[in-house]
Amino acid sequence: MEQQEYEQASRFWTDKEEHLKRMTDDRLSKEIDHFLEAHNTCALATGTKDFVRCTPIEYTYFDKKLWMLSEGGLKFKALAENKHVCIAVYDTYSGFGNVKGMQITGEAEMVPPFSESYQKVLEYKKIPAEAIRKLSHPMYLIQVTPKRIDILNSNFKKEGFDSRQFLID
Repeated sequence: MEQQEYEQASRFWTDKEEHLKRMTDDRLSKEIDHFLEAHNTCALATGTKDFVRCTPIEYTYFDKKLWMLSEGGLKFKALAENKHVCIAVYDTYSGFGNVKGMQITGEAEMVPPFSESYQKVLEYKKIPAEAIRKLSHPMYLIQVTPKRIDILNSNFKKEGFDSRQFLID
């Protein structure tokens, strides 16, 4: 493919955005909350320079953020230099008329161990802080603040909306 063809292909969805039959931001926000609360596993993509990593990881969603506890791994190599991340959450594909998934672009932040936010996540997940303190290695907490969320849900069409919607912070 030529550069022009890559550019054309990359604009496929963004060119359509101004013509979408959109939900209100409030309604869409509720749909996003419901979807993220109903799931707990995502693919977290991180990258820097020529290094890219996509990590399947459990998340917790509350306060409009995604929180991920991790023992470590190569994702931190990229996060050290680039806080921009992309997350995918989706249902198992069961046919073209039943697609449900989400892509979240945002910024990751490392939460200091046992800080107020760290403790809040442990409490939300019902994990005793003492259990974490007893581990032989630290548990790192990644907080992702969404900047843009693209959601694809075939059921939206039944209500007269486009199946693809987006929300920008």
